[in-house]
Amino acid sequence: MVSVIAGAAHARTHRTEAAAAAPPASEGPNFLGRYKDWSAYMRGSGDGRVCYVLSEPKAKEPANVNRDPAYLLINDWPGRRSKAEAEIVPGYPYKDGSTVTMHIGSETFDFFTKNEGSSGSAWILNPADDPRLLRALRGGLTAVVTGTSRRGTLTKDVYGLSGVADALDHIHNACGM
Repeated sequence: MVSVIAGAAHARTHRTEAAAAAPPASEGPNFLGRYKDWSAYMRGSGDGRVCYVLSEPKAKEPANVNRDPAYLLINDWPGRRSKAEAEIVPGYPYKDGSTVTMHIGSETFDFFTKNEGSSGSAWILNPADDPRLLRALRGGLTAVVTGTSRRGTLTKDVYGLSGVADALDHIHNACGM
């Protein structure tokens, strides 16, 4: 489970020219703690270190769709000086060129999609929205993520946000951010 997530976390390089070295495959993630709906981890060392929190959906629609586990992650990359990057891992490849939407209360956020093989991920479309997204995550009850699979299936995942603030504070501290 976590090796897939850590691998997906390394897929993002669009925001910075300074690419951090990926930690060796033998280095597993270190569990930092559980915070209600969220778990915190750290992986790697030096400039390749990444700290992240993740949660699985409390509800998935349609329920009968066969897919890999889905996750919402928030990543800290000290080597890139990148703090709190949100990533969505749906458990399937997204429809090419599609947009994913996240609703938290009255706030809406758009994410662009990126597929690698049979795995998909989504990243916030406008990095200037990151502070607003983090405020919404910290103050919201649920995050509802809607996306379309490569096969055309519309999915909706509901993530609980209980504990996300404490989990984020823990990884920011662990990664010195």
